[in-house]
Amino acid sequence: MQELKGSRMGTEKIPKLMMELAIPSIIAQVINILYNIVDRMYIGHIPDVGAVALTGLGISAPLVLIISAFSSFAGGGGAPLAAIALGKNDKNEAEKILGNAFSMLTLMAVVLTIVFTLIKEPLLYLFGASDVTFNYANDYTSIYIMGTIFVQYALGLNLFITSQGKTKNAMFSVLIGAIANIILDPIFIFGFDMGVQGAAIATVISQTLSAIYVLRFLTSEHSIIRIRKKNMGLEIGLIKRIVSLGISPFIMQATESAIVIVFNTGLLKYGGDLYVGSMTIMQSIMQLLTVPVQGFTQGVQPIISYNYGAGNYKRVRETVRHSMKVTVGLTVSYFLLVMFVPGLFARIFTTNSDLLALVTRVLPIYMGGMWLFGVQMSTQMFFVGVGEAKKSLFIALLRKVIILIPLALILPNYFDVMGIYYSEPIADILSATTSGILLYMTLRKLPRQ
Repeated sequence: MQELKGSRMGTEKIPKLMMELAIPSIIAQVINILYNIVDRMYIGHIPDVGAVALTGLGISAPLVLIISAFSSFAGGGGAPLAAIALGKNDKNEAEKILGNAFSMLTLMAVVLTIVFTLIKEPLLYLFGASDVTFNYANDYTSIYIMGTIFVQYALGLNLFITSQGKTKNAMFSVLIGAIANIILDPIFIFGFDMGVQGAAIATVISQTLSAIYVLRFLTSEHSIIRIRKKNMGLEIGLIKRIVSLGISPFIMQATESAIVIVFNTGLLKYGGDLYVGSMTIMQSIMQLLTVPVQGFTQGVQPIISYNYGAGNYKRVRETVRHSMKVTVGLTVSYFLLVMFVPGLFARIFTTNSDLLALVTRVLPIYMGGMWLFGVQMSTQMFFVGVGEAKKSLFIALLRKVIILIPLALILPNYFDVMGIYYSEPIADILSATTSGILLYMTLRKLPRQ
């Protein structure tokens, strides 16, 4: 049965295989994002203090993103390498990669828990907290940090399930945690009147349940590759390979944290807490809309990796072509939706009239480049899938570090607070165009059969 699964990666019709692998991955990603989205929905509707509490939660977002990003070092780098090894029919190599990734995640979790516990207060002020919003941000992060190891396992190791083509199991691991979070959030936030602290407790419990499922699966006979004690000893050669490929998805997430910091501090300086709150809502909407595309590319990536490892470049090209049609089609649809009904999305997160009016006005500007974003997401997926660490890293840095952050710092000098909102669509269009050209040139160089 497991061999059949692997052979289908190289023989099944691409559109059918893509949908079979991508749909569970999309569902998993959508469910996963509900951890943060549901927290913000409930907190934004807390009577009297909802808008301020929501802003505080947005300020804690960079720290949450950094913790998640470290899981990509091991998972985002190791899972594609494991898939390539399986494509070469080298199961032992794939299990060594998994074992080393598990040890990396464990060590990083311990270090992150200690470091962030010690320095969280100055970090939150650096992230854009004011005296009004600090307590809410601190209440959330203090508890969330304690669950770091479960976040590392749930996110980082789940990618190794996806890399085997077992996207339904990967989806189920996320589903367990998300359903628990949806149920526990109102109980802790409103039932026990714990507010932001209740949201954090619900999230940690939910991530723990997901982590337990992932660990049980990857040590069971249902998994093609398993976590084995003999493979947990860190091997420098493997670590270098994992890190060199994992640096790209790590930077994609870590720089997202940097962007939130730059946006929050700029908005606080030029606009105030209300504008920081607007960014919390808009980034939530952006995540809600783009996460299905991310889920799709994550589900498709094992097809790229397997066939690249098997030397079947025709299927690699075909997969990229079909992937691009889907991702661009989705992002263009999202763009049109946001342009016509921005207020519909804003009302999900707040009933505050001032915050609602601001988000409705600036959301179409902020997401003005979304129509082309699917190109970059497919390109990023391709280069990670084939193990092209340098190109993947360049794309990761291009949009956020090279273009977006400088624009967010420069444009407010000319357009005041609106300059921060303008920076997002400009960066999206420039980076997607460059990524698309790089992808086209790389595909042309692949051997033809």
